[in-house]
Amino acid sequence: MISKKILTSCLIITIGLTAAGSLSATTSTDQYSPVQNDNNLPVQDVQRFTTAINEIKKYYVDDVQDQTLFENAIRGMLNGLDPHSSYLDPEDFQDLKSHTSGQFGGLGIEITSEDGYIRIVSPIDDTPAAKAGLQPGDLIVKIDNIPVQDMSLTEAVDKMRGPADSKVTLTIYRKSDQKVFNQTLARAIIHVQSVKSKLLEDSYGYIRISQFQEPTMTNLNDALATLKKDNKGKPLKGLVLDLRNNPGGLLDSAINVSDAFLDSKKLGNNDLIVYTKGRIPGADYNAHATPGDLLKGAPIVVLINGGSASGSEIVAGALQDHKRAVIMGTKSFGKGSVQTVLPLDDDSGIKLTTALYYTPNGRSIQATGIEPDVHVTMMDVKADKNEDMINMVSVKEADLEHHIDNSTDANNQDNASKNAKDGTQPLAVTDYQIYEALNLLKGLNVVKRSSVAAF
Repeated sequence: MISKKILTSCLIITIGLTAAGSLSATTSTDQYSPVQNDNNLPVQDVQRFTTAINEIKKYYVDDVQDQTLFENAIRGMLNGLDPHSSYLDPEDFQDLKSHTSGQFGGLGIEITSEDGYIRIVSPIDDTPAAKAGLQPGDLIVKIDNIPVQDMSLTEAVDKMRGPADSKVTLTIYRKSDQKVFNQTLARAIIHVQSVKSKLLEDSYGYIRISQFQEPTMTNLNDALATLKKDNKGKPLKGLVLDLRNNPGGLLDSAINVSDAFLDSKKLGNNDLIVYTKGRIPGADYNAHATPGDLLKGAPIVVLINGGSASGSEIVAGALQDHKRAVIMGTKSFGKGSVQTVLPLDDDSGIKLTTALYYTPNGRSIQATGIEPDVHVTMMDVKADKNEDMINMVSVKEADLEHHIDNSTDANNQDNASKNAKDGTQPLAVTDYQIYEALNLLKGLNVVKRSSVAAF
């Protein structure tokens, strides 16, 4: 029997101590035997493989150890299958553990292969890559001036690894700007804070999940409690759940986040969150919602973009199918395959694609992604520099001599003056997509009140 660990990693390789993706179901204890093939390996092919090894050992310019040849052969077999199947040496196993526990070293980017180059899936919040302004979709064409074309992901990871504070220079091609530029980054030990929160306005909260890790659900509960406290104990009228540039993480964590906002008692016969289907029975897996909704039905807007993958797509797909949230932003990455870690011995293993995952309504998002309900691209909105000049020449009631004061209006003016003094920028300027999400939440609440009044 071979124990397995389900992976639905959106990333495909993490630049840090992590050499393998990691959307894993840590609670999975299922076991299964490998598929039994009644057909023995063709003798002619085995002889050809053996002959190739002997010829390499006999004629190659350098002496090559048997272990190296066999590891290269295994690695080559897996790399030829798909971008997510790979060989895991002992260091890779340790990297996998470091990544899912929330601390690892490196640059803080998730990568995959594309047309012989290395594509950035997403930068991770508060890491050297994010601070340097690297973006989803950027192509890495050189690492320390060494071309990466046809370089394996493992080789790219090895070249980008290094001691903390050491530097590496990436040559980046940005399609959107049609330009190539060099970016030097200092490697660091990455401490990922997967959940952040704040009140956008009275009764409207914002929660950012940058990755799905072991403590994410606990952190989500804490964030909601903090938002309620900041809202003077009143329940929230709406929540913006930001999953942009979230490359995935632990499968259990993504399922728990989805379940936090889904009440199985209100879902009817279909209470699925996500399910997987593969060629063998052991690859099939169903996750179901449980009773209760932490927001008690308050509207949710989920933000996604091209850097949202795997676990993010599970959450967005589940909330979208069950009509629990409005999905806003741009189409997600489209990572809908499941990887399983199979040990080869005590020190090494393979990460093998074994299934595809599906949303509650049976949609496979592999290579297609989640389409948002409301398509909103990120815009660079500039503050109006002439606003003060306009205010000087326009005349309103409040400008008239002996006008009657309004205490509420005075408070609003005081708050506006305070924001102007401390340099606070309008939300539309700092993050246009969040601004639009907040507007949609307000609109949903107006419709909700109107429906109740009409009834």
